[in-house]
Amino acid sequence: MAYLSAEEHVRVSAAVAAAEARSAGEIVTIVADRSDGYSDVALAWAALFAFAVLALLPFVADPLLALLAPLHGGWNVEWQAPGILAVAAAIGIAAFLLALAVLTVPAIRFAAIPGRIRTDRAEERAIELFKVGAERRTHGRTGILIYLSMREHRAEIVADEAITALVAPEIWGEAMAALLAELKQGRIAEGMIAAIERVGAVLAEHFPRSGNDRNELPDRLIEL
Repeated sequence: MAYLSAEEHVRVSAAVAAAEARSAGEIVTIVADRSDGYSDVALAWAALFAFAVLALLPFVADPLLALLAPLHGGWNVEWQAPGILAVAAAIGIAAFLLALAVLTVPAIRFAAIPGRIRTDRAEERAIELFKVGAERRTHGRTGILIYLSMREHRAEIVADEAITALVAPEIWGEAMAALLAELKQGRIAEGMIAAIERVGAVLAEHFPRSGNDRNELPDRLIEL
């Protein structure tokens, strides 16, 4: 799913090039639809729902078994333990599959994901992408990733070791604030550009561009 137009891609890429023109830093920008599929979370919720349904069965056992009388031709029947257990198992399985089916709807699945898990998965994905696309891929180890995960509503800034040695993580707070302020208004490109400008200012302060500096990583915005 594309969140930015071709024109917005050009603007973000130009902002990266402008920021890198003032520093030896290499900025990578990624906008992802999501950071994870959360299948494990969906399975956990479906299992919890099924257990909850099973836990309620003793309180509705008589009316439930009465509803199942047509299975015996409408005749009164003395339910035995195997039959009762079979009915309970069938209901538990049906509840599990129903919950799992409901959770295939993206809006419902993401609404059911706890915020802490969203944050952790977005951070893990950002670090994974950084290791693949930027870590130790620059001569001075001055790569930095600005990562935005749309469905989680999470953003991350991950920097290479030369940057982290000089710049405390909280320094990126201003860049994150600028990014989120624009995102709340639905302006994704403007948010990325604002973050790039502030990250670029920090990089220019600590890693000024030298005369023989060359562009080592692509400037273009990546959408996943």
